[in-house]
Amino acid sequence: MPLTTAPDTLPRTTAARIMDLLLAHHRTTDPSHATAEAFPHQLRRITDFVREDAPVVLTLPGFPCKSPNPAKTLGHLPDMGERLSLAFLDTLCADIEKIHAPGAHVIICSDGHVFGDLIRVPDEHIDAYADELRALIRESDLRRLSVFDLRDVLGDLPHDTKRAHVHDRYAPTPDALRAEVRTDAQILALYRGITRFLVEDTTGFTGSRSALQRECRKRAYGVIQRSRAWGRLIADHHPRAVRLSIHPQPVGAAKFGIRLLDAPDVWTTPWHSVALREADGGWTLMPHARARRLGRPVHRDGRPSHFERV
Repeated sequence: MPLTTAPDTLPRTTAARIMDLLLAHHRTTDPSHATAEAFPHQLRRITDFVREDAPVVLTLPGFPCKSPNPAKTLGHLPDMGERLSLAFLDTLCADIEKIHAPGAHVIICSDGHVFGDLIRVPDEHIDAYADELRALIRESDLRRLSVFDLRDVLGDLPHDTKRAHVHDRYAPTPDALRAEVRTDAQILALYRGITRFLVEDTTGFTGSRSALQRECRKRAYGVIQRSRAWGRLIADHHPRAVRLSIHPQPVGAAKFGIRLLDAPDVWTTPWHSVALREADGGWTLMPHARARRLGRPVHRDGRPSHFERV
């Protein structure tokens, strides 16, 4: 009998079902619910993996380091927020495996060293954070996850040398970025969100509030430049992967925004907050100062882990 369209239809159908799984955790500021067909870029890449009967590879830049603001976080090492987020990502891959037998793999592209100097976090804290992420993945047997950082690209070169290499090779020019901020509402929202985080996370600043805001606006451009550079480097090293993002993304964007845990603010991440366990067993991310008012601290392995609502 002549071939029908079934061989091509099946991968597209499976890819759409995988997209539906991702859509259940879509991180976006768009008000309306979108269908899988609204994400042609992701569907094409997932379909390629399905057609080849290969694991779906997803890259997720993020998990850089903990915010240095003690009103937000418990310290510089991963805690329950990261532990829950890693478990969520591994479970998401396991759910994909039920639809597509080869399953999926998330490469966590830990980007703390890319802009550690701009966010004023010591490089040794960033190393310790990424090392602990790897340890959590091993200890929890999260076999569908791995961590990728600048050490995998440039080895043991000095951190400033590695940052300069990535910036010089991949970052957009300041003028090009400023033009985008003036004309693109999504980039403007990102710029404002990063500026807010930098203001909140700056400690020991002796100038005025307006001087701090000016300085943080300048640093925000640098953070976005380096973030773009890191994204381009990731694309070079993992050119076929489906790109996830911890930032809200519009429907149909090349990056798919994913929500790791529940939080009242779409910009909240585990590394800018702590986890609070609710009375019903659910979890919410919030600033350390607020969690301390609402709950009691819980320790794990000899250090602060999370809070439980009282």
